[in-house]
Amino acid sequence: MFVTEAFAQAATPAAPGGMGSGFEMLLLFAPLMVVWYFFLIRPQRQQMKKREETLSSIRRGDQVVMGGGIVAKVTKVIDDKELEVEIADGVKVRAMRQYVAEVRVKGEPVKTETAA
Repeated sequence: MFVTEAFAQAATPAAPGGMGSGFEMLLLFAPLMVVWYFFLIRPQRQQMKKREETLSSIRRGDQVVMGGGIVAKVTKVIDDKELEVEIADGVKVRAMRQYVAEVRVKGEPVKTETAA
């Protein structure tokens, strides 16, 4: 009884290439990768580039929001990675440039005296 059912199930020929070839898989995944690139990877790279430009253009007089939500004014740019910010009257703190969350107000450029 069970043997005849087993022979009946095995009698159907297997479809050739049941799993599909590697080329067919490539044709399925290539458009997906292109969509991921244009909708996910490329915008993130542009956003990171814009943030790097913003952080590198911080100068004295800029009003910034630090990572913890503290609003501060940049009093001195120490080096490429550090800033000196004033968080209250007479309270100056050294902060890492990477912890600046937002630049609110761009300060006036520092006036330099020309030797004329």
